[in-house]
Amino acid sequence: MTPGNNGASTPEEDDPFGYLYADGQANGATPPSGGGGYGYPGSVNRVRAVGERKYGQQTAPTAPYGQVPQQGGYGQPNAHYGAPETVPGGAQTARTPMPGHGGGGGGRGRGPNTKGLLIGAIAVVAAVVIGIAIAMTGGGDDDKGDDQADATPTASQSAAPTQEETKGADKPKELPKADAKVLNLGDGVTTASDIQGAKADGGVYVTGFNHVGASIVWSVSGIEKAGKYTLNVNYGVPGKDANATLTVNGTSQDRPLNLKNFAKAAEGDAAKGWTNTWANIMLNKGTNTIQISCADGNQCDVNFDQLSLESGWKLS
Repeated sequence: MTPGNNGASTPEEDDPFGYLYADGQANGATPPSGGGGYGYPGSVNRVRAVGERKYGQQTAPTAPYGQVPQQGGYGQPNAHYGAPETVPGGAQTARTPMPGHGGGGGGRGRGPNTKGLLIGAIAVVAAVVIGIAIAMTGGGDDDKGDDQADATPTASQSAAPTQEETKGADKPKELPKADAKVLNLGDGVTTASDIQGAKADGGVYVTGFNHVGASIVWSVSGIEKAGKYTLNVNYGVPGKDANATLTVNGTSQDRPLNLKNFAKAAEGDAAKGWTNTWANIMLNKGTNTIQISCADGNQCDVNFDQLSLESGWKLS
């Protein structure tokens, strides 16, 4: 070693291409030879092929320049790699298997369970197809209802009537009523319309009743059921009480028909004396005869307007 030249003894001075320069050749740099190093004599040879270094093992020779080192076959250990556990004194490691993604024991950790994903996807597609089929079926029924009404009654319609039909069946038939014009009049009895306030059609009422033997007869037909009924009588008095004899189907009632001055009209004011009364009677099924007459002992200064019937009796 000459003064000022320490030689290529340090890595930073180890120029592998020194043989290309005059000063390198002067210092003994040589081109590379097969299997050996290159650079300055005694220099540190730090250049190695990839994978050449081994942990705790002898360095394997590198392949000649320009050639690829031979590798082991697939599945065989690589000659240029040694796992730490293969090094003498190295740590022994155990391979932890990946948990399985399906039924049974743990798998070898090969990623998601593609079989489970496939089954899930098929289930989703099946659910969508079923939903579309149901929707199409329901839509067809709706379209049919829009285009044409179904004339076939449903089971519920055939089995039971509607609420309106039930109410109509339970609602009693309207009972007959009569104005003065349709009544059969006895001797001396006639109709008039000069006193205002009568409810009959055209304001017509029966007058001339104030004498013994006077009568009006109502022939009632269409009674569907025998039993208790109420006879309603609309009448007018000239501000004083009256009464008459009531006969049903030839039988006189025990009590006279009360024709009291319920309107509280002043005496002589017949227009203010229009009012009504009622009597409980028994009727037969079919046709019945109702008669109101002026008999001995009756007070008969009264005009008759309308007669009507109700089912059942009223309380006295």
